[in-house]
Amino acid sequence: MAGTTHVYAGVAGTVGMTHSGGLSGIFRQEVGDKKWQKLGCGLPDDAEVHAITLPPGDADTVFVGSTKGLYRSSNRGGRFEKLTLPGGDPDIWSVLIHPKNPKRIYAGATPIAVYRSDDGGDSWQLTKDPGLPNRVHMAFACRVMRLDVDPNHPDEIYATMEANGAMRSRDAGESWQDCTADLIRFCEEPKYRSRIGSQTEIEGMLDGHALACSAAAPGTVFLANRMGLFRSADRGEHWVDMEIGKFSPLTYGRDIRTSPLDAKIMYAALSPAARSTDGSVYRSEDVGKTWKRFDHGIKADATMMGVIPHPKDANQVYAVSRVGQVFGTQDGGKSWSESRLPEGVRDCYCVACG
Repeated sequence: MAGTTHVYAGVAGTVGMTHSGGLSGIFRQEVGDKKWQKLGCGLPDDAEVHAITLPPGDADTVFVGSTKGLYRSSNRGGRFEKLTLPGGDPDIWSVLIHPKNPKRIYAGATPIAVYRSDDGGDSWQLTKDPGLPNRVHMAFACRVMRLDVDPNHPDEIYATMEANGAMRSRDAGESWQDCTADLIRFCEEPKYRSRIGSQTEIEGMLDGHALACSAAAPGTVFLANRMGLFRSADRGEHWVDMEIGKFSPLTYGRDIRTSPLDAKIMYAALSPAARSTDGSVYRSEDVGKTWKRFDHGIKADATMMGVIPHPKDANQVYAVSRVGQVFGTQDGGKSWSESRLPEGVRDCYCVACG
């Protein structure tokens, strides 16, 4: 498989909901082939997949976070082994592999918990309880949606939660600090207030979906949430609105990523709302100062849920819509193709490639 690129998509079944689908799990496609393969050897058929992460420089290893726990494959999803985490089989929503030390891995769960491995996933410890106040009462338990590390400060880890803002650790997860107070401050202005499923109008600002750091911006963390894209230049103490509305008619931030090949380049998945009939991929070449639409000639039929740049080829970028459309470019965004996941897929959460 040397030199072959595979794209992975993670699907939730959301059984019992009006938008429920008949399929869940992880699907894989070889770039250049139109067929999707459902991967399942060692992964339960009813596992709903929320996170797929490949270590930098290792396309053979795949980590999958699911409702049935955390799994690892050493042969690109041909077979999975279940990893043993403290306390049973937590529902894993995010997996971070440290960019400078791939043996160190973090996994974020629901209810809020962060696990750490220092041996590539063979053994795990539960990091200290962040002790965050339960500010927003949703119909689901709060979950750690994304973790990232500041490449310039390898012990500084950031996390965002749905729906409880953001937190950070300055000591590799040994302790956590709340980074949410300044996000709540935005709600003094009516345009930042949003309540859909809770008791409070701060819900929208705390509805975190993704965050990213960049080697080109030391001490800075970028956040994608319901109300847009936000940036903190002082390690999460204070936040500013990146005003994505100046560049895009779509402002619901679902994903944000930094290119692994050029730290100045960032990608964002934007849509009108959590469940919509539109979505786009935007690209920044100046660490988020300005943005341009990157996907051309495609039509997302639903919210754009995830975007991922290829770890070795700057020309390849992939994205996924909620209803199972997978979009890809192999020429730096000049042209795009669409490949749909099998019938029965209704709720995609993530995309990965390598």
